[in-house]
Amino acid sequence: MRRTVVLAVTTAATVITALLVAPQAAQAHGYISSPPSRQALCAQRAVSFDCGQIQWEPQSVEGPKGLRNCHANIGHFAVLNDDSRPWPATSVGQTVNFNWVLTARHATSTWEYYIGGSRIALFDDGGRQPGATVSHNVNMGGRSGRQKLLAIWNIADTANAFYVCVDLQIGGGGGNPNPTPTPTRTTNPPTPPPTTAPPAGGTWQAGTAYQVGSQVTYGGATYRCIQAHTAIAGWEPPNVPALWQRV
Repeated sequence: MRRTVVLAVTTAATVITALLVAPQAAQAHGYISSPPSRQALCAQRAVSFDCGQIQWEPQSVEGPKGLRNCHANIGHFAVLNDDSRPWPATSVGQTVNFNWVLTARHATSTWEYYIGGSRIALFDDGGRQPGATVSHNVNMGGRSGRQKLLAIWNIADTANAFYVCVDLQIGGGGGNPNPTPTPTRTTNPPTPPPTTAPPAGGTWQAGTAYQVGSQVTYGGATYRCIQAHTAIAGWEPPNVPALWQRV
């Protein structure tokens, strides 16, 4: 009987410990919102194919540290690692600001950026807790043309990291070869076409796809969307200034 009681107490303690620890690890999520990463494009429904489950949880590409792929070896996110898909590439220059949106601000060791297997940037947070948004200015090192960049968020107090891939067109491509075009004379200046602001989006709600310029109310305040996205819990307008601007 005594052995049964001890075993029951030990089992209960194990379960309680798991319940206390597991949610903390599960809450640490984030990804690059701009330039739009592959998971951001999926969440925004901005690709011409079905992304599968990642469109609902773009912030969840978490795996062991040391990987060098886009999907963290998670089978149901494998589409992120499929380079044969027509992923849109963002035109950028030699320096790029990568903006992260974090749904949980987990203590961070380092942020790493890779192109073609070579690390091009490292940011050391020294175990500090980041804000709801994080921005890094990264130099492309003279590279040009289409490139796939891998960004890694290394968590300080776990063995895991978050993985993000961003498709870039460095140098823009197809720019105007004539930097000083010849001006044309006009009698009257052209009349710009009328513009219509996007309609108000009502009260902010998770699961809703918002476009740039859409307005919502939250907590008695009005916010304007400054980056297209599909809202998820944790991205309430006051928490993500990279997505919403108070008006």
